[in-house]
Amino acid sequence: MSKYTTGELAKLCGVTVRTVQYYDTRNILIPSELSEGGRRLYSEEDLRKMKIICFLRDIGLPINSIEQLLSEEDPASVISLLLEQQGQALRSEIEEQQAKLNKLEKLNQELKLVEHFSVESIGDIVYRMANKKKLHKLYISMMSVGIVAEIIEDVSLVYGIVTGNWWPFAVGLLIVIGVVVWTIWYYFNHVSYICPKCHAVYRPKFREFLFARHTINTRRLTCTECGHKGFCVETYHREE
Repeated sequence: MSKYTTGELAKLCGVTVRTVQYYDTRNILIPSELSEGGRRLYSEEDLRKMKIICFLRDIGLPINSIEQLLSEEDPASVISLLLEQQGQALRSEIEEQQAKLNKLEKLNQELKLVEHFSVESIGDIVYRMANKKKLHKLYISMMSVGIVAEIIEDVSLVYGIVTGNWWPFAVGLLIVIGVVVWTIWYYFNHVSYICPKCHAVYRPKFREFLFARHTINTRRLTCTECGHKGFCVETYHREE
């Protein structure tokens, strides 16, 4: 039967000599015998055991769990539980790393849109990203309200044309106007703007907000902090 020295065993398993020695000190892999000169010698069974240990380490199983597993009289009774736990831990780690990667990619995309890059620019982008989901929900809510208002207007108009009774249309129009006014006010109270000059997050006057030129994500406003007038980036208003 073949015998392997510490160095030979390490080479066959693709690990360092110190790793093999460490497993010996932890009583995880004790050499089958010692040579006359006191050198550790490992058997074929030890080699198979070492390969199992290396596999379990490769899938991320903690050394304490491996030690526990190998000390069991019936390791089959705990191996499935340990592997299931490790699988869940790895899935959680993958999800966490994927979330970090998504944030990194979004930040990189946003930076490409910044005309004059600075550390403050990153702060603006991070602030916007942190509130992006809430801002998106706000947009969806406004669109939903707008669709409902349009349906009310269209139905009452068709009813007036078909029946000649225009009272429902008049009432519906008043309802739509009320909904529009409420929607604008609600929208105004749930957004803030980031000044590209001083990077302050501020809320403008309602009149300026209402009549300002705007795009999907920006509005031409006057910063209340530094007085800069220009297109400022919209973000969700976060109560301090």
